[in-house]
Amino acid sequence: MENPIPWWFSQIILVVLSIFFIILGIDLLYTAYQLGEPFSFIMTFFASNFIILISATLLFSFVYKIVRYIRKTKQKEW
Repeated sequence: MENPIPWWFSQIILVVLSIFFIILGIDLLYTAYQLGEPFSFIMTFFASNFIILISATLLFSFVYKIVRYIRKTKQKEW
């Protein structure tokens, strides 16, 4: 039985989620600079950078998988 959701569709959904979390991390970083208490600033700052780092890494890996898949299918056509 074939999977009803194509592979590339799930990858595109994961790319969109990664972009959403990058934007969320940037918004959290902006919010961190609005805080007045130093401890809250430091915790929010590092949390936002952690979110951005993980999301950017996942975005890179999902895009890399898509590009690799496209190149592989183009080589099969030749």
